[in-house]
Amino acid sequence: MAVISDHWPDIDVTLVDIDKEKIDAWNDRNLSNLPIYEPGLQEVVARNRDKNLFFSTNIKKGIKEADMIFISVNTPTKVSGLGAGYASDLKWVESSARLVAKYSEGYTIIVEKSTVPVKTAELIKEILTECQKDFDSINKNFSVLSSPEFLAEGTAIKDLENPDRVLIGGEDDKSINELKKIYKKWIPEEKILLTNIWSSELSKLIANAFLAQRVSSINSITALCEVTGAEIDEVVRSIGSDKRIGQKFLSPSPGFGGSCFKKDILNLVYLCRFYGLDKVADYWEQVMNINNWQKDRISTLIVHSFFGTLTNKKIVILGFAFKSNTNDIRESPAITIARNLIANGAHIVVNDPKVSKKQIEKELLLKEFEKDIISGGKWNFECDIFSGSKDADAILIITEWEEYTKLNWQKITKLMRKPTWIFDSRKIIPKEKLKKLNINFWQIGTSEN
Repeated sequence: MAVISDHWPDIDVTLVDIDKEKIDAWNDRNLSNLPIYEPGLQEVVARNRDKNLFFSTNIKKGIKEADMIFISVNTPTKVSGLGAGYASDLKWVESSARLVAKYSEGYTIIVEKSTVPVKTAELIKEILTECQKDFDSINKNFSVLSSPEFLAEGTAIKDLENPDRVLIGGEDDKSINELKKIYKKWIPEEKILLTNIWSSELSKLIANAFLAQRVSSINSITALCEVTGAEIDEVVRSIGSDKRIGQKFLSPSPGFGGSCFKKDILNLVYLCRFYGLDKVADYWEQVMNINNWQKDRISTLIVHSFFGTLTNKKIVILGFAFKSNTNDIRESPAITIARNLIANGAHIVVNDPKVSKKQIEKELLLKEFEKDIISGGKWNFECDIFSGSKDADAILIITEWEEYTKLNWQKITKLMRKPTWIFDSRKIIPKEKLKKLNINFWQIGTSEN
């Protein structure tokens, strides 16, 4: 939405939320306190905030004045009831639709931006139609469109400025053309694809499933490389040179994370089972199984490297975000791996340039320096990598932050206890440099460990 305000100075864009703390952060004079870190976002907000870009908790006013409403709420996986663990929980979509029905006036276009299951637009339409009967004294007309985002965290602004495509799914030509007019301000018309609303909803799920599939596919091969003598970098370069495959999403890693991949694959599995396509569901569920296996594999490998026990072992984790250039830790591989290491009695020291202690504490379900009641393991946050590495037994690289590629490893390893271990789950340290350090090391996808 911030990008729309950047290209349309004569359109007022208002983002509303019930979370006052979050809105206050968006309105903070100090742009470094924005609730989301994304390269280029601060600059866009600085150019447009309080001019034609506004952040508010006044939901009634925001909806009442809007001609077009984008529903961009979270759709987490259900934790209870029918479909628990797989189906998407649409309670926030439903509550948003009810608010629109209650407060909107005149003709209003509603655009699904959230990643939603197929047929969610039908739910929204039904709510709007039924609720409209309660407010028949006011003239209200609605049109529902689907226009999912195809962007990656860390490059979101670039992806929005120069997208591969923009999708608009709908049935009403008038509303489709209104949304298309907004996009055409900076996006070539040939990149704006029109579909029916169900194809648009499903396309987002399938796009994320295919990307996650590539991550799990290459990660499964990292283990094979480690036992056969092949080098994952060489394999990636070889297969990625094939134009039918390409180089993207072939970087070896401890697993995928973020808010979408896991949720969308589980949703796809549920959808397939709902329609009796069990073999299809089994196929896509294996993408998740490989991702979980990769995280557990790395955790187990570390435990085995210390002969089965991590009690009184200090392990520095570099990076807690699920990828570089974001502060998002949702479904980050670091969460599972850190929990596993703490459960084995380790003292975890976490460093990340953009993630806060509060975020980590929430995910680990353990306060900083508080000992796990069963294993005695604990964690703390450390801004200074050199201080954190003092007397450490191992360093584990989880996030591929650029600053980690420039560290003085000679200096860091001298601060650590012997025997010293470095576990590089992103393969960002040159192997030659590791060999010169005269330490124990493991790199993902190589047999020379």
